[in-house]
Amino acid sequence: MNKRLTKKRITLGASLLAAALLAMPLPALAQAWPNKQAIKLVAVFPPGGSVDQLSRIFAPHLQKELGQSVIVENKGGASGSIGAAAVAASPADGYTFAVVFDTHGVNPALMPNLPFDSRKDLTTVIVVGTSPMVLAAPAASELKSFADVVAQAKNAKGVSYGSIGSGSLGHLAMALLGKNGGMNFNHVPYKGGGPLMNDAVAGHVPLSIGSIFVTKPHIDSKRLRPLAVTTSKRSAKLPEVPTIAESGFAGFDAPAWWAVLAPAKTPADIVQRMNSAISKAMAQPDVAQRLEAQGIDVLGGTPQAGQAFVERQMDTWGKVVRDNNIKPD
Repeated sequence: MNKRLTKKRITLGASLLAAALLAMPLPALAQAWPNKQAIKLVAVFPPGGSVDQLSRIFAPHLQKELGQSVIVENKGGASGSIGAAAVAASPADGYTFAVVFDTHGVNPALMPNLPFDSRKDLTTVIVVGTSPMVLAAPAASELKSFADVVAQAKNAKGVSYGSIGSGSLGHLAMALLGKNGGMNFNHVPYKGGGPLMNDAVAGHVPLSIGSIFVTKPHIDSKRLRPLAVTTSKRSAKLPEVPTIAESGFAGFDAPAWWAVLAPAKTPADIVQRMNSAISKAMAQPDVAQRLEAQGIDVLGGTPQAGQAFVERQMDTWGKVVRDNNIKPD
């Protein structure tokens, strides 16, 4: 064959291929994902917490499912907003995702000067799950039931409770309960679950509100008495403990939650493929067992359902922040 003719054919073929790629819609281009580089999961809280643990539970399973390296990067600070801002500013190419906690739904109202728009600059891949918070009293307390709490909180003096910090979901849940029920709750903010539990079991604060993950070990050791959970349904981890909703406050629902987010302009089919990969990971027995051990009730579902959930959380808790003039620590 004539070498010049062969060279022309190769050049023509390459040109046609390039033209075809340029004309190809984004969903088709995304079929190449994730062959380009490692995928990064940005855990928006420091190592050791539930967000970090969740990220590290998922990473090896996603790596196997997607055939690409998956790395976890901790970028904590400002109730998760620093890490979320970094992901919002990242290229929308499917290689950077945020793993967030329920503070993501509070931060837009609590921190009006965020450097990103939580609704417009990020999109939900999946809501991993929810978990009840537990309202508990020291074992020696005179508060034996949630009804006792209500009675004391309706007195002029009220009752004090500790949470993991100002603007935390526990703080907001109690503010909402107090406002709706005409009760007087005095907030004592702590710097995290460890300090809160130390004072709670020692009886230095009459009530504590925290996740099952942080509270249950002290319930099991009989140092704390659980009085109510904050979700609309009872927890399988604490089946004998009533919900606040069934204790005279119908409709009350304040779950802790975890989600995976992506930059807003990430192609929809990449978001869907990541959603499917995480769903498959959550169905693995070892992952399901580890999530259960953290007190997480798996939710899952579509990206669209996840986005609707996150926006409802922003609406609900944003109103509580504004109505009660709550400020960050």
